[in-house]
Amino acid sequence: MKLPGGVRVAVERALARRTGREAHVSSVRAVGGGCISPAARVETDAGDVFFLKWGSGGRTPAGLFDAEARALAALAAANAVRVPEVIAVGGPDSGAPWLLLEWLEPGSPNARTWPELGRSLAALHRVRAERYGWPEDNFIGSLPQANGWSASWAAFWRERRLAPQLERAVRAGYFDARARRRFDALLDRLDALLAEAEADGASLLHGDLWGGNVHVMAGGRAALIDPSAYHGHREVDLAMSELFGGFGSGFYEAYREAWPLAPGYAERRRPIYQLYYLLVHVNLFGASYVGSTLARLDAVPL
Repeated sequence: MKLPGGVRVAVERALARRTGREAHVSSVRAVGGGCISPAARVETDAGDVFFLKWGSGGRTPAGLFDAEARALAALAAANAVRVPEVIAVGGPDSGAPWLLLEWLEPGSPNARTWPELGRSLAALHRVRAERYGWPEDNFIGSLPQANGWSASWAAFWRERRLAPQLERAVRAGYFDARARRRFDALLDRLDALLAEAEADGASLLHGDLWGGNVHVMAGGRAALIDPSAYHGHREVDLAMSELFGGFGSGFYEAYREAWPLAPGYAERRRPIYQLYYLLVHVNLFGASYVGSTLARLDAVPL
């Protein structure tokens, strides 16, 4: 795999500033990096190994890697979940934006992996804020995600999450007037449907907690990657984790043991939270997600 020349030069300069000595990338090996940007394991002539991803083909929105770097730093500061250390981040002046992270050697899960992650996630959620939101807007996948502060969780979920993605999907023609009326009925009832969530308050969230964003390291410990962080209701992370599966035995039991859930999660709040991520998938990947989105809407007891 070949790095863009400008990215290679910028990364080597950043490493030289960090270490105080010249650094040269000697090896680049492609690794899975998702649909937004290519990613690689890079090694220097000094034997240091890092994870690098960079923008390609105009698919990486401006500011995405900067927002990810700040989210990773916030999660690291919470000292609850393991995340890769941010080494350096670069802008398009290198020819493409890029993000250089600590390399976490991959491994296989063991009996401790998922219970430990459940407890760690509960500890992360104990990091609180007085309001819901984040100091800046960021991204969910490659789509913009608004994070303006709100004192009301129901208002935040309606105005910052569901409504923007719904409007985007309606403009693209994915939902007809009848479906729109069904969504509007939900939006009108959110204050009542999410009433119990207000008592939990605003937790620090990973924000995009699906199985692909859990990286099991050598030794079996799990790290979280690719966050879309903000302060919100803690069950959002749990609902996303259940949407596509992949979380092993003991994860949910350990979380609930550390911090039990209020009644009504599975019946009311989980489908409401999963609707956001399904709408995102409609807007990113198209009509194949419309049916599952409407089915999840029907699961909400209106």
